[in-house]
Amino acid sequence: QEANENLEDAGNELILSDEDVVRFQIGEVFAHMPVDDVEARLEQMKEDAAKKLEKLEEEKESILAQMAELKKILKAKFGDAINLEED
Repeated sequence: QEANENLEDAGNELILSDEDVVRFQIGEVFAHMPVDDVEARLEQMKEDAAKKLEKLEEEKESILAQMAELKKILKAKFGDAINLEED
């Protein structure tokens, strides 16, 4: 989520910029690139980050469902003799 916010902030700063060529970080190097190219790269990076975030959210939901099922099984087996942490 933080990466998405950073990319959104970078896009907003780019819109406010009145320069035709800006510095864009690629790995550890800064390259001078036209604003249009940087905008396109930022959009692609935003899409990639959104897809990754969506995938992680799906994994989280799956894991939480598994945890809930395991807690049910443990509670059924051990009753009050087991103390499970709440989410």
